[in-house]
Amino acid sequence: MKHSLSKQGLSMSQAQSISNLCNQRAMEIDNNLRGVNNANKTVTIGGIIYDETVGKKMPANVVELLKERSSLYAAQAFLMENIKAKAKVLDDLRKLQFEHDVEQPVALVYPTANLLPLVDDAWGMNQLTIAEACEYIEAEAFAAHIGQFIHKDGQLTKLRNELPLIKTLQFITIKDGEKTPVKVVTHHTPEELMNYHLTLATLHRDYESRVNYFKAKVKNLVSERNAEISKSNANELGRVSSEIDILRKEYMSLVKLYNSNVEQLRHVFEQKRQDDIHIASALRISVDKRFQPVIDMFMDKTSTKI
Repeated sequence: MKHSLSKQGLSMSQAQSISNLCNQRAMEIDNNLRGVNNANKTVTIGGIIYDETVGKKMPANVVELLKERSSLYAAQAFLMENIKAKAKVLDDLRKLQFEHDVEQPVALVYPTANLLPLVDDAWGMNQLTIAEACEYIEAEAFAAHIGQFIHKDGQLTKLRNELPLIKTLQFITIKDGEKTPVKVVTHHTPEELMNYHLTLATLHRDYESRVNYFKAKVKNLVSERNAEISKSNANELGRVSSEIDILRKEYMSLVKLYNSNVEQLRHVFEQKRQDDIHIASALRISVDKRFQPVIDMFMDKTSTKI
């Protein structure tokens, strides 16, 4: 994915702190949704009412909670991707090896084909704009978390399947040979659960459609680029094959000139590499507008401001 690193924005420490806060808030939402059931069950013994099963109704704002949780995970994913991106930029610069195109002073040095490597899905993702890449992250997070909640083994489906099976009058055995009635009060209706499902299913389809769109776009870009590379490589191999016959007796150069040129290029390379490391060390995360509300929610809890 393309990164959003620039001269201005969040520092890495701010990004890590906000990422941690996103995770904490997401856990709070998970705890709020955990344990939702369809009924509160009580038992009356000796005139005293006891809770047999404590009921926990689906929060009325479940859609908003799931949207918030998805936004938190999307923003966290965006921040972590950019934290890793900066680390990779610096790591790549530090590991960068000096290379040059000065021909060695050796006779009969055959030219080699400059073949381009085939690209993969990672390359395809990098062809997306920052806005597209961010939308893909968001759509994938929403599709995953909403889908998990409504699919076959999801919490909402289990509640819908359980509700029709609940009997309004149940009995439990407190003493041998004696059954005690259990008062059962359901706090959902099939219509309520169906409405939740329809609302979330519509959201899930919309986000899943966007995810599939971007995946298809990336694969098409990769296929087209690899076709171009294969054609270019074939032409390059043909060119080199012809050049070898012509250049077979023409390679000559001086060792002294070769060493001087290489040393000069090495100096230029190392100076540029150090300059690039200095610039990269100051990079910050420029927050995409779709993640700004989540960032703003936690900015006052971080140690410094942008």
